[in-house]
Amino acid sequence: QVQLVESGGGLVQAGGSLRLSCTASERTFSSYTMGWFRQAPGKEREFVAAIKRSAFSTYYADSVKGRFTISRDNAKNTVYLQMNSLKPEDTAVYYCAATTSYGTSSPLDFGSWGQGTQVTVSS
Repeated sequence: QVQLVESGGGLVQAGGSLRLSCTASERTFSSYTMGWFRQAPGKEREFVAAIKRSAFSTYYADSVKGRFTISRDNAKNTVYLQMNSLKPEDTAVYYCAATTSYGTSSPLDFGSWGQGTQVTVSS
């Protein structure tokens, strides 16, 4: 399994921005599809965004499309989530995850997870 460590969460006002980072320990990082998920209190974990190994193919949940951007730097073993125009409903713990599956958004297909980072958006 890949060891993943997220950072960059915090408290921000509605309309603000945050950038999350996730660094992997695995030297074969570039072979994984990387994803971001989030979980709000009392809700199920939901897909946010993912980026395939090539870094040229990304996909997003409809709720964040146009506001969030996922990217990766394979030389740094790091995946990023740039979050703009944040809304109170974006408040959640955000998790980074890795999979060898291709093109999936199901959390069941992601075998490695970070510990999560809290994002709180105030109104």
